[in-house]
Amino acid sequence: MKKNMGANQILRLLFWETTTKCNLACAHCRRLETSETAVTDLSTNQAKNLLTQLADLGRKQPQMPVLVFSGGEPLCREDLFELVEQTHKVGITSALATNGTLIDSNIAKQIKKSGISRVAVSLDGATADVHDNLRQLDGAFEKAINGIKLLSKEKIPFQINVTLTKHNAGQLKEIYELAKSLGAVALHIFMLVPVGCGQTLAEEDILSAQQYEQKLIEISALENLGELQVKVTCGPHYQRVLKQKGLNLHNHGSNARNSVPGAHKHKQISRGCLAGIGVLFVAHQGDVFPCGYLPVKCGNILEEKLSEIWYNSVDLARMRDSDALEGKCGICNYRQLCGGCRARAYAATGNYMAQEPFCVYIPDEND
Repeated sequence: MKKNMGANQILRLLFWETTTKCNLACAHCRRLETSETAVTDLSTNQAKNLLTQLADLGRKQPQMPVLVFSGGEPLCREDLFELVEQTHKVGITSALATNGTLIDSNIAKQIKKSGISRVAVSLDGATADVHDNLRQLDGAFEKAINGIKLLSKEKIPFQINVTLTKHNAGQLKEIYELAKSLGAVALHIFMLVPVGCGQTLAEEDILSAQQYEQKLIEISALENLGELQVKVTCGPHYQRVLKQKGLNLHNHGSNARNSVPGAHKHKQISRGCLAGIGVLFVAHQGDVFPCGYLPVKCGNILEEKLSEIWYNSVDLARMRDSDALEGKCGICNYRQLCGGCRARAYAATGNYMAQEPFCVYIPDEND
């Protein structure tokens, strides 16, 4: 394997699937495995070794990566707060991604005491009927809102995550207003990637390329209000939309400088798709992927060091080369700014370098 292919790449965010356990069964979840597979979750010692490997990699960079405890539902993991404590010991900033339904007064106090920088809570609708339908559990909305209020009571910074589908896209403005009213520090809007359970969503539930474009324009209008930090995830063509509208990317929440806990001191990321470029995903059993939506295995932290995977993976090196993009992405003048979603390209064609299938833009040599 060629060495040092990613010598100049900075890993900014590592998402760790702490467990496959979850108390919900969301219709759009990226995971395929069930709670029964949690027996293969990394052990406490293995997880601490992952944290050591991440810190070792971070020391080779101008900045330390941020670790996001994800899942499944990370609050189902009994040693979660022990591992959060370990992140502080090795010098890593940590964040927590949760569905919010398990947060009671005691858990909120533990989160506060643990020093987690930010909590991301998923709300997939502004009303109970819409959210609960996607989360496939009556009462999930009420429990998530209660969890958010308990976080707010403890003065824990939190953001709202929402995955857009046809089912909830009509509530975008209402979700934005709800996030504001709850006191969220940010609203992160995820454009659905059809992997995992999302593959089984009926075709009428997935936004078309034209609808994606319209929603990105609507999101830019909301962000331009300057009332709430807004970030689009898995919608890299949002960067192109902002550019076309003449908006200053440096002042918008779409860049990672302002959307990652602890990352505001460092140079922002200016490219849309960050899979394998500024982001990695470690699955519950240690497999490493470019992101949580792109099932291209690049290694396993139980078999080789995270730094070796980050610097030497052939697949990661290929994804980092915007000139190697294919189809219209390969000739697009926005390819270095956007890059297209590599996960959606892979889901549609089996080729992660193929053109973004949910982008309506036709490259113009005059742009």
